[in-house]
Order: sequence, then structure tokens, then C-alpha cells
Amino acid sequence: MNRINPKKLLHSKWTAVKPTQKEKHFIVSDVEFDEEDNVVSCCIEAVLSKRSTSINWHDLEDDSNWLHGWQ
Repeated sequence: MNRINPKKLLHSKWTAVKPTQKEKHFIVSDVEFDEEDNVVSCCIEAVLSKRSTSINWHDLEDDSNWLHGWQ
């Protein structure tokens, strides 16, 4: 399980364990917080295609789908 600090989520780098459409490397491009500093939304951007996707940031904790950093 990947441990993630929500404050350090923005601009963090991730590698998809099972790449789709040749998109393997991603960067967190946008994170929104509410008044109590809880993450409301998170967007990741594929480095290769620049395609942006909204994702539940808790999904990044699953190390069977995501690896922290670019591998």
C-alpha cells in the first residue's frame, strides 16, 4: 500500500502497473481541497499524451495498480 500525504499530492509522479493506450507515466496536475483540508478532487495527466483524467486520490494507494515515482 502506497502511503500518501494529501499535502504532497500535487505534482507527484506515478507509474501505472497496467498501462492502457501506451500511457504509463502520470503526474498529479490538480488537487482541490475543502475548508477542512480534505481532498475534494484530484486530476492526473499522462506524460506522453497530455490526457487529463479525474481520479479518486485513494486509488493511488493501491500498489497493485499504481507505483509511486516513474519506474
